[in-house]
Amino acid sequence: MKASSDSNDRRGSSRFPIEREVRYRVLNKKSNQEAGGGETINMSSSGILFTTEHVLLPGRSVELAVSWPAQLNNTCPLKLVARGRVVRFDGNKAAMEIQHYEFRTQGSQGLSTSH
Repeated sequence: MKASSDSNDRRGSSRFPIEREVRYRVLNKKSNQEAGGGETINMSSSGILFTTEHVLLPGRSVELAVSWPAQLNNTCPLKLVARGRVVRFDGNKAAMEIQHYEFRTQGSQGLSTSH
């Protein structure tokens, strides 16, 4: 897998074209939280570009659960759970800046409810 690079790109991290299923939810104080699914387009250590079912306004806090291609001990499916903020939205694609992430087993709750 080759990272994409562009001499005009100001990003500090290399992006990798990883296409994986993603579930997301907007983190806010309202009880009717927006949630949906999509697919990652590319990822880096500092951000994720993914497709969305909803408009995700820049500045909104989101949590993503990404189906991870590797398995724990070659038997247990993993997911990457990342939290951050939307930095760009265009069409049906959102870019998220990662502020916190962790790996969880697929058997654990889809998206965490703790803040």
